[in-house]
Amino acid sequence: MIIIDSCGWLEWFTDGKLADEYKEYLAAPDNILMPAIILYEVYKVLKREVGEEKALRAVGYMKNFPVIPLDDTLALAAADIALQEKLAMADAIIVAISRTHNCRIISSDSDLKDQVNVDYIPKK
Repeated sequence: MIIIDSCGWLEWFTDGKLADEYKEYLAAPDNILMPAIILYEVYKVLKREVGEEKALRAVGYMKNFPVIPLDDTLALAAADIALQEKLAMADAIIVAISRTHNCRIISSDSDLKDQVNVDYIPKK
């Protein structure tokens, strides 16, 4: 199982410079988990930058994958991760979910590049 970070989804939905890099991971949709925080991030950015209609279509597609809600156990684990590893809230939540579900994170977020379970795709 993998988690594709918000930056990857945004690259793919906007046909960004790294869209092809993320396409390889999106080719195996049965292996993707969808943290609810990523739905939030992608919807927010797409709505701001390309409009509500495209944002809603994107999120509609993303909801085809198993959505992992933020519950009390994940919230506390994420808080501990944020404190220990000096990560922002959303990044800590994604890391907590990846550890709980024993899966990799695919990301271009430099704040996550040193995490042991991250496949880092550098920005061009």
